[in-house]
Amino acid sequence: MPGDTTPRPPTDADTDRDPEHARFGQRARDLAVEAREARESFEPPDDERAAERAMSYAREGVGPVVSLYIEARTGGTMVRFTEEEFRLLHRALNDWLSLYARCYGVEVDADFTIREAAEILLKTHNVRDTAQLLTCVPARR
Repeated sequence: MPGDTTPRPPTDADTDRDPEHARFGQRARDLAVEAREARESFEPPDDERAAERAMSYAREGVGPVVSLYIEARTGGTMVRFTEEEFRLLHRALNDWLSLYARCYGVEVDADFTIREAAEILLKTHNVRDTAQLLTCVPARR
């Protein structure tokens, strides 16, 4: 079904991949599960803890997803994600960014690309800035 972020178990295609590429695929599936679980269990923080919780979603969610993509693209060999793995990374990134914004009471229909997030992270070297620049939450002063 469209938008389904349920990771499927490794396929026969995974067994045909070298172990390094399969490791990246498994990590993409794991990150998607973590994002889905966080999304399903989300409860808005009180105002005093909003920025802290948002930062944890950026650091523990957005950061690992984008870092996996960067590592796959900049390592010694170019890791090619399967179509499903790439879809799962995309969905995980956007789940985390939506949760980040929801901490501030803002509903964002996040649909950013992994590449877009990676380029910003590589420029800013700061995952909080990356989340803020993508979502525009909180507004810049």
